[in-house]
Amino acid sequence: MVVHKWVGARVGIMGNPSDGFGGKTIACMMRNFGAEVILRESSTVEIVRHPLFDPLSFGSLAALEQVASHDGYYGGIRLLYATCKKFHEYCRLHGIRLPERNFALQYDTDIPRQVGLGGSSAIITAALHGLMEFYELTEHDIPKWEQPNLILSVETEELGIAAGLQDRVVQAHGGLVYMDFNPEYMRSRGHGIYEEMPTSLVPPLYLAWTSVPSESGKMHNDVRHRFNAGDPEVLSAIREWATYTDEAREALVTGDHQTLGELMDRNFDLRRRLYGDDGLGRINLEMINTARSLGLTAKFAGSGGAIIGTYEDEHAFRRAAEIFTSLGYSFSKVVPGAYEPAQEQARVNVPALEPVAGK
Repeated sequence: MVVHKWVGARVGIMGNPSDGFGGKTIACMMRNFGAEVILRESSTVEIVRHPLFDPLSFGSLAALEQVASHDGYYGGIRLLYATCKKFHEYCRLHGIRLPERNFALQYDTDIPRQVGLGGSSAIITAALHGLMEFYELTEHDIPKWEQPNLILSVETEELGIAAGLQDRVVQAHGGLVYMDFNPEYMRSRGHGIYEEMPTSLVPPLYLAWTSVPSESGKMHNDVRHRFNAGDPEVLSAIREWATYTDEAREALVTGDHQTLGELMDRNFDLRRRLYGDDGLGRINLEMINTARSLGLTAKFAGSGGAIIGTYEDEHAFRRAAEIFTSLGYSFSKVVPGAYEPAQEQARVNVPALEPVAGK
């Protein structure tokens, strides 16, 4: 038995970072990049180390420093390990009996790392969906609305990673999703209001990102403290982002791309006032300023490291691509949507199961 699961990166179109503060957002899964897991029936449960992202041997001490500086100290192994633990725990607590079979689990990803595109949550979501199929579970066993909570708990409860629900909702549902994280609704229902929208509503969007990664969640710390303390400025910003999100939903439905672009600009401008330039970082501000100097709208795609926005036509896109790449950034169109199950195979080059030689 072999199970393949693929989950795409995601971009926040409106409202972020309010998903972590009971706000509203609109986000879209994209097909440009993705994470894939493969489960193969095995005599034991084995989590296979990725030869590039989980190195334990290096050619030199200098090579170790280079890898640690660029990729950090944690690859995907901890994500898979924690997902398997949380999955089994969930099944045990909910009385779900799993078939007696073991697996070897491996992953691969081409999502740019630590630039706010949901790379970690994509691996976890793909692993959860793979485990569900491997053990013959359906949404009756783990409802779709419950899956984002379970995915989030892998990061926040098991691994201590600061994160919100937005990425997990979009990647569990696929496509384009409007989300309302109203605290009272969530307390009574256990989940937010999630509306799946046609990806055909998404206007042409560009994506620009840096090769210099930053750990997601760093910039949220001070704002989280202020939010918990009831800071009026933070609470006002959450309400304002919610208004932008509702207006953006209407703009998407009516095809008003100009209004959507203006709202994306305002979304970032509010974030900048709240977090300050030091909180946003020089590289992020350079990308935003470059985009706007070229007549593009611009906001963060997530927590920093990548930006998205609208552009008028193909000429504007090509001109922007030339400028951004000349500055050392990557630049691409956003391809919205998700692969259908029949197409969900080998989207990323997953290495075969064999001993890892080390990096």
